[in-house]
Amino acid sequence: MKKIPFHNREKELNEVMKILEAEPSLITFIYGPINSGKTTMISHLIEQLPEDYAPFYVNLRGRFITDYEDFLNVLFEIDEEGGVDNVTEYARSILKDLGAVSGIPIPIKLFEQIFEKKDKSKDVFKYIERFLVEISKKRTPIIIIDELQVVGDIKINGLLMYKLFNFFIRLTKELHLCHIFAVSSDSLFIENVYSEAMLEGRCRYLLVDDFDRETTSAFLKKHGFTDDENAIAWEYCGGKPVYLLELINYENREEKLKEMFTFRTGEIETRLKLVKELGDEIIIGGRRCDVHYGKLVDALKMFVSRDEIGMNEVDEVSKRYLVKENILFVDSLTKMMKPQSRLNLLAIRDVLKDI
Repeated sequence: MKKIPFHNREKELNEVMKILEAEPSLITFIYGPINSGKTTMISHLIEQLPEDYAPFYVNLRGRFITDYEDFLNVLFEIDEEGGVDNVTEYARSILKDLGAVSGIPIPIKLFEQIFEKKDKSKDVFKYIERFLVEISKKRTPIIIIDELQVVGDIKINGLLMYKLFNFFIRLTKELHLCHIFAVSSDSLFIENVYSEAMLEGRCRYLLVDDFDRETTSAFLKKHGFTDDENAIAWEYCGGKPVYLLELINYENREEKLKEMFTFRTGEIETRLKLVKELGDEIIIGGRRCDVHYGKLVDALKMFVSRDEIGMNEVDEVSKRYLVKENILFVDSLTKMMKPQSRLNLLAIRDVLKDI
């Protein structure tokens, strides 16, 4: 398997660096379609950051989180050898060796003390704030939480998201202590957070989309694609980085593209068939809502002649269901909706030929 170097996110990285060079004041949502390269960009950013920044990166992908305590747990990177039980002293002791970590460092003694208490959230946030205050005396702290939508429905005396983002507002807008980045491919989740946590005037948005045609062409040519291979790759995949990476590792690229198209068509076809024959439901605002096959088909038919549509052209249940199933992507800023990839668009059109 070839190791693929990071490719052309200068525009987005420059925007992030401008944010980091200013005083922390707003929460930044980094969003975009699935597999558009958000996590890769963040990983590259962390590797390239000057030493006067202290990034704390938490990726919730694949983490088993069923309740509030699970989530609080994954915020930390437990230091099994940390014998210090004073936050200030501990933060000072690790500053000189602090690299990129997968959570907020905490010595095992302090961790156990916090999780023995009844109101864990209060003590968790108190520890994080005190830790960051000490770190900020030498370096600028950055908290990055990836795949945040994983914990969107967890509640504890009200929505977890409300408590968490109010804490983030304190760290950014009130204390100007720490830069906060929340990364997600689910823009409807971001929209809900914006509403629930009252984030008007307290956040900004950065879109990390699939590559454009020029960037895609340059990327593929760098890896030996002929003009014909380049053209057919764009026709099937558009600029979806994960698909382009897959193609690079195959000699018969046209055959691989057809295989990918057939597989995705089958997935969408099966999903619609299951709804038609068995029905399905989705939870919106705590309510169970039935998903209707006919309305799903009507929504998808709009893409037979259009690449994108207005997000309000589709009923709310169908919209949220198709987003949840990673068939469509909604950009809440532009109020537009499109398939998650060029491959999805072609698959939708193919499936609807027989409906």
